[in-house]
Amino acid sequence: VVNVQGDEPLIEPAMIEEALAPLLNDPSLDMSTLRRRFERDGEAHDPNVVKVVVDRRGFALYFSRSVVPFVRDTASRDGDGDRRPFCYKHIGLYVYRRRFLLTLAELPATPLEQAEALEQLRVLEHGYRILAVETAYDSIGVDTPEDLERVRQLMAAAARS
Repeated sequence: VVNVQGDEPLIEPAMIEEALAPLLNDPSLDMSTLRRRFERDGEAHDPNVVKVVVDRRGFALYFSRSVVPFVRDTASRDGDGDRRPFCYKHIGLYVYRRRFLLTLAELPATPLEQAEALEQLRVLEHGYRILAVETAYDSIGVDTPEDLERVRQLMAAAARS
């Protein structure tokens, strides 16, 4: 089951394929989503942009509206002073196995899910894993009136092309 969040109107079809492929290739996976490196200034600090950190195999460790992790010392920073790419932009596209989606629908809400208002934290808090596939494609989540205007302009420009 593929779920493209309604606030992600610019999802590229190739992004769906990227998120779907791991479940087609590995029957042990129950759920996947997408992540992308930050490129726009200030995006990582915007609470409307959900962030994800992953383990060494690409499984989500945590999703947040805050920048995570906190980089405590300058030795953990790149030479130019920027954060290393620990934190990624989460893109609101999910792929589930049907049986897992039915299980997920029965799970109670969790404290972290409620604190962050992020439903994917329910999965993690109940001990399940989410593979977060890195994509080169970007998407603009529509979370504010400014986002909506930006998407309208992009769509209008594309229609004129």
